Amino acid sequence: MSSLASRIMEGLGEALEHAKGVDVPGLVVHVPEAIDVPAVRKRTGLSQGAFAGRIGVSLGTLRNWEQGRRGPEGPARVLLAMLERNPKIVEETLGQAA
Repeated sequence: MSSLASRIMEGLGEALEHAKGVDVPGLVVHVPEAIDVPAVRKRTGLSQGAFAGRIGVSLGTLRNWEQGRRGPEGPARVLLAMLERNPKIVEETLGQAA
């Protein structure tokens, strides 16, 4: 695994631990208050179904986020914030089959 991929995976692990309530020394979380989920998805070029599968949520959950009925929380917010910065981060980290 490349150095960049290793650092990303380490960061995702830290984010998951943080979401579980574990104290992660030195971790500073910068997650925006609001995430424009439809805009993030559109930047990836994926359909709702493909995007939901890629990030590991149900299609219904994604639709609820996109329609404002609910909002992403915890690790999902972190992942969406990362995708907002780099729409290809999932493929770069996990490969095309992700």
